Amino acid sequence: MEILWFLIAMAMLAAVIGPFALRRRSGIRQVAPGSPDAADPDTYGFMRQEELDIRLPGPDQDLLDVLDVVQHTQDWRAASQLLAGTPKDGEVRWQRVQAFAGAASLELRQRPGVGGAWLRAWRSESPKDAGGAQVHAEFLVQQAWRSSTAGTDDFRIILEEARTVCGEAALLAPGDPVPYIVELAVARGLGYTPEQFDQLWAKVIDRAPEHMGAHLAALHYWCEKWHGSREEADHFATTAAARAPQGSLLAALPLFAVYEHVPDVVLVQGFYQSAVVTKAMEGALFAVHSARPDDPMLAHVRHLLVLFLVRSERWAEAMNQLVRVDGHVGALPWTQSGDPAAEYTVYRNLAVAGYEANGGSPATLLQ
Repeated sequence: MEILWFLIAMAMLAAVIGPFALRRRSGIRQVAPGSPDAADPDTYGFMRQEELDIRLPGPDQDLLDVLDVVQHTQDWRAASQLLAGTPKDGEVRWQRVQAFAGAASLELRQRPGVGGAWLRAWRSESPKDAGGAQVHAEFLVQQAWRSSTAGTDDFRIILEEARTVCGEAALLAPGDPVPYIVELAVARGLGYTPEQFDQLWAKVIDRAPEHMGAHLAALHYWCEKWHGSREEADHFATTAAARAPQGSLLAALPLFAVYEHVPDVVLVQGFYQSAVVTKAMEGALFAVHSARPDDPMLAHVRHLLVLFLVRSERWAEAMNQLVRVDGHVGALPWTQSGDPAAEYTVYRNLAVAGYEANGGSPATLLQ
């Protein structure tokens, strides 16, 4: 038995030390920031860590301008006008609803009892505003996860209220998928049965069959850590990818399924070069290359690709993604960290180090 415990400990130690040993063998050295040998972000046109925007995965200047106005004036009307002018059948509306809800939630956390007053005023002064109801529902969902523990009474009470507001929002905007997309997170938290979830999912795809954000929200439900399994999540993702039309980012969904099931400690050498991971990465790269340049979900896929490409030591491809997303880091996988900007910067530095160790330079990097 003692030998067994010793072998387990050695395997875990190897898993932790292995990646660093591999980097040393390939000539990659990590140096302290400020060292003469440290990579300078400016060399590649990258933004410094303290300048990275953690609110959004990619640029949306109209949203940022309105957020600035709302937070400085505490007047909700600019947010209402922006959502009213945002088409309901695309990804942008969903992202903007999330951003407004996240801003209100963060304000409340920073100033308990006072922060986010503009959202409360929005709902009380314009209760029939569909945008306000959607933001309120998403705000409650975010509050449930940020302020309470899954499965507790407080958690369930907040999500029950979110479900009620989702219903109100759906009545205010028939045909808009956003209230049902918000409810996907409610379904996960409250533990809808598969039959109940399928009924909800049918309402989503009836309104927006190719909605990438909706598919990502649904994927969480089918993951092993929630109400499904690795096989069910993979089936959901690969089925959606197979049905995706040319140019759809749904072809990248299997990579998100892989990410959701990566173990905390990877004990298998070459995991990130395995056939399963490689196939998912190739699907995501194909989706990125064939997608519209202005697809609002493109940055989400690029950010996740950075993580996998770096861990697979595909340095040039990682750099190719980085030059297209740098500046905004409000996306998976970085948002899983307590400091998204710092987490992103670590991977960016690894990519630069690996790229330069293999002969790359700013001059050879394709823009």
